[in-house]
Amino acid sequence: MSESLVSIIVPIYNAGPYLEQCLDSIVGQTYDNLEIILLNDGSTDNSLSIMQRYAANDNRIKIIDKQNQGYGATCNRGLTEATGTWISIVEPDDWIEPGMYSDMLAFEEGFAQAGTPLDIVKTPYWRIWMPDTKQQRKLNCSYKNRIHPGRQPFAIADAAHLLCHHPSIWSAIYRKSFLDDRGIRFKEIPGAGWADNPFLVETLCQTDRIGYFDTAYYCYREETPEKSKNFAHTNTLLPLERWNDMMDVLERLNVTDERILRAHNSRGFTYLSGIIEEVDLTHDDVRAAAKHMFERMDANLVFGDNEVSPGMKHLYANLRGIPCPKINSLPHMIGLIGQGVYNLKNTGIVNTLFATKNYLVKRNRREGK
Repeated sequence: MSESLVSIIVPIYNAGPYLEQCLDSIVGQTYDNLEIILLNDGSTDNSLSIMQRYAANDNRIKIIDKQNQGYGATCNRGLTEATGTWISIVEPDDWIEPGMYSDMLAFEEGFAQAGTPLDIVKTPYWRIWMPDTKQQRKLNCSYKNRIHPGRQPFAIADAAHLLCHHPSIWSAIYRKSFLDDRGIRFKEIPGAGWADNPFLVETLCQTDRIGYFDTAYYCYREETPEKSKNFAHTNTLLPLERWNDMMDVLERLNVTDERILRAHNSRGFTYLSGIIEEVDLTHDDVRAAAKHMFERMDANLVFGDNEVSPGMKHLYANLRGIPCPKINSLPHMIGLIGQGVYNLKNTGIVNTLFATKNYLVKRNRREGK
């Protein structure tokens, strides 16, 4: 079993209500060769005192107390301070299951012994749905049982489905020398800023040594619908800004594989749909941002993708001012049925019915109608 040092970066800002659960899950890992870097990003609550209490009882913990700079800059400071072979990122309102690092490193060791050491070890994660309410449930994430590369290690084009979903950069570990050699760092954006988005493509698109195994360890506390709605109104264009940042990365890296570009298009349609559920296209800034994003998508890839709904294809053509070809709706409908079957297996009947109802109620609004 590998004895590699794992540097765990925890960017913390006013996480007091959740921080003990997070830190308990880290210090309680079955793998103990850990460097635990707690970065206090100018918290104004009791987060720092909680960190200090844990550090007093565990010499693996290092505290960095600094002024508020945001998630990206804070993670970058952690990367600078880290001395481990591997990098892990844990957000302070989440927690991890005890065998996460021991299992990840055991998985990677098999490849290292075969002469193909991995740069990234990736896994699914647990969705903590409706957290801290009576309805809280632990659900599989939306790519569980879906990632089947033809070989391992693999390049992301062979498992591009990973690029369609939540970035989930924390359900992975990264070889630090890989990040340093490629100059991979976070975009330094004020606040949380969704800095994980460009980091996702920076990492997954710069190596052909990704390993994936389909066991979840990371427990991600999702936003409640009320918080998501509030975010849509207060940070309306942020998702599209990050989509453009990711597209900038793909262009800089000269990524031309259609599987990757289709996956990125899918993310763009998902982000736009979430925005116009709450802030519709009558708002000039939303309409302009959507048009700009669409202009960066290849029309042939959009119109030829059966996973893009007919309604979204019409919206795409309308905003771009180009003709929309005749669309056969049947392949998309078959795909929706397949998605429903997958959801039944993955998250159960109650959640599938909830998701289906939500989709049908909001479908027209999500397509700009």
